[in-house]
Amino acid sequence: MKILVKDRIAEDGVEKLKEAGFEVNVATDMPREEMLEKIGEYDGLIVRSATKVDEEIISKADKLKVIGRAGIGVDNIDVEAATKKGVIVANAPESNIVSVAEHAIALLFALCRHVPCADVSVKSGKWEKSKFEGAEVQDKVLGVVGVGKIGTLVASRARGLGMRVIGFDPYVSKERFRQLGIEEMETLADLLKQADFISLHLPKTKETVGLIGKKEFALMKDGVRIVNTARGGIVDEGALVEAIKSGKVAGAGIDVFSQEPYTSGPLLDLDQVIVTPHIAASTREAQDKAGIITAEQVIAALKGEFVRNAINVPIAAPEVLDVLRPFLPLVEVLGKLYVRLLDGRVGSLEVEYAGELAKYDTALLTVAMLRGILESAVQEPVTYVNAPVLAKERGLEVRESKTTVSREYVNLITLKGKTAKVSGTLFGPDKPRIVGIYDYDVDVVPSQYMLIVHNEDKPGMIGKIGTIMGDHNLNIARMQFGRRKARGDAISVLSMDEMVPDDVLKEIEAIDGVTKSKFIIL
Repeated sequence: MKILVKDRIAEDGVEKLKEAGFEVNVATDMPREEMLEKIGEYDGLIVRSATKVDEEIISKADKLKVIGRAGIGVDNIDVEAATKKGVIVANAPESNIVSVAEHAIALLFALCRHVPCADVSVKSGKWEKSKFEGAEVQDKVLGVVGVGKIGTLVASRARGLGMRVIGFDPYVSKERFRQLGIEEMETLADLLKQADFISLHLPKTKETVGLIGKKEFALMKDGVRIVNTARGGIVDEGALVEAIKSGKVAGAGIDVFSQEPYTSGPLLDLDQVIVTPHIAASTREAQDKAGIITAEQVIAALKGEFVRNAINVPIAAPEVLDVLRPFLPLVEVLGKLYVRLLDGRVGSLEVEYAGELAKYDTALLTVAMLRGILESAVQEPVTYVNAPVLAKERGLEVRESKTTVSREYVNLITLKGKTAKVSGTLFGPDKPRIVGIYDYDVDVVPSQYMLIVHNEDKPGMIGKIGTIMGDHNLNIARMQFGRRKARGDAISVLSMDEMVPDDVLKEIEAIDGVTKSKFIIL
C-alpha cells in the first residue's frame, strides 16, 4: 500500500511508515493539479495545515482509506466528504500539550521579571535596575481555569515552583482534583478572588467567549497577572486594557487574540502586556511528536487496527447503527441539557434506555451523550472514539441500565443524577423531544436558546413571564408548562429566538411565585 506525505513531518514518522512495510512518497512540493491527478494511487495521506483536502481531492481518492492530520485542527480537511467516502480522518491532539504548558509558564516568568522590557532597555544603552523590580512566584497562588491536559501540566509545573494551585473546571470531578493536587474552586468567582496569577486553558465556545470581562476583572486581586495561551476571545481585550490602565491588573501574557494576526491595537501600547504571535504550540518537539503520532494512526488504520485519534469512526455494527442513528442527535441534546442544568458539575450519572432500544447495544448512544456533555469542556474535538477517554480523565462515571418496558413511549432515554434528570424520545424521524426535566413531564422541541423557570402553579404566572419578555422585545418561539399537581410546584420551559440578558432573568425571578430561573444555550 502507498502513502503520500504531502506536508513535512518528522523523519522518524516517515521511517515508521516505511518500517511498517508501506511505500512512502514524500512530496511536499507537489502542486494541487498533480495531486488531483495522482491521489487515486494512494491508500493513505498525511498533511499538516498547508494542504487543503477538500471534496474535490477526496472524490478522486478511490483507494484512500485514511487521512492523517499532523496536528490538532482539521479545518483544512472536508471531514464530511471523507466520512461519506468511508475515509478515516485522524489527528494528533496531544502532540503540543507540553509546548503550550511550557509557554504559559514562560509568559508567567516573563511577566514577573519584566524580561522583554528589560531586554529592550539594556539594548538601547540604559541600565535601569530599579525600574524593573520583579516578583517571585513561590508561595503565590496560581488559578488554573480549565483543568484539562494542558491545564494539568501547567498546574504540575507551578507546584514544582512552590506555588499554591487552585483550579476551576465544572467538568472535572472532585476526585480528579484531589488526584492532581489542585484545590477545587466551586465557582470561577472564588478562583478570581484568590489568585495572584491566572492561567486560562479553555476551549472557545459560546459559553467561554468573553468569559473574563469587566465584571470578572473587578473580582480579582489588585496586581493580578493573567496568562492566556488558550483561545482568543475568552478574555475581553477591551476590558483587559481598562483593567491594566487602572492598575487592577499588573500584567498580561497573551499568545492568542480575538482577531489574528494582531499587529495593531491597544494591547501593543502597554508595557505591562507581553504578546507572542500564537506560538505556544510551535516547538520542534511538538512538530516531531505530531508527525510520529500521525504516522502511528495511519499505520493502525491501514492495518485495520483501532485508530485512537480517529474523529469520524462509528463504534457500532452497521445493522445496529441503522437503528441507533436517528437517536444520536437526541442523546447529544440530552447530554448538553443535563450538563447545563448542573452548570457542568456532572460527577456521575445513570443513563436508562427503555423500550425497543433496550434490545440493542447502546454503547454508541452513551458515547454520543458524552459528546454532548463534554463538547464545551475540552479544547480538542470530542469524537465517538475519544469521548469515553476524555470522560474517564475527568472522573465522569456513567452507568447504563435497560428495560424493555416503556409505558408512555416506544423508546425513552433518561439521564439522571443526584440533582438533575432529563428524558427524551423521538416523535418521528428527525423529531427529537425533551419529555422530562427534573421530575416534570413536558413536551419540548429542543432549541438553541431555552429558559427554564421554577415557579408556583397559579393563575397569571405564564402571562407575567410573557409580559416581561414582550417589554424587552424578546420573542418566545414556544412555551411549555409542567407540574406535579394543581397549584403546586411547576416549571415553565421557554424556547427563545434570542439570548435572554441577566437583567431580564432578575426581573423574572422577582415575580411573586418564581423561585429561580436558568437560561441555557444548547
